[in-house]
Amino acid sequence: VQLQASGGGLVQAGDSLTLSCAASGRTLSNYVMDWMRQAPGKERESVAAIWWSTGHTYYAESVKGRFTISRDNDANTMYLQMNSLKPEDTARYYCAAGWDPTDITTMMYWGEGTLVTVSS
Repeated sequence: VQLQASGGGLVQAGDSLTLSCAASGRTLSNYVMDWMRQAPGKERESVAAIWWSTGHTYYAESVKGRFTISRDNDANTMYLQMNSLKPEDTARYYCAAGWDPTDITTMMYWGEGTLVTVSS
């Protein structure tokens, strides 16, 4: 599975931004697709995930109510709609495919990250 994330940028606190992750290669139906982020000096963490076959979603507590993960089966693309952005959302965001969004070691495939910077 090849993954390509895009859509990052510099925004102000309170703004919205949508990230995209285009996938190619193997079928995604066997995987959980995950948005992870890593801020400077911090560990990589799962932000949101979607089980491709069922559409079931997972969100970290820090983004619940603000971020929405979705997928387009036909386009093999995953999205992360981020609203009410905060400076603490500043990080490089990665898309990944694997098995368990709560266990980073189970993520099998990774895309290049896209940088999101939120100014106060």
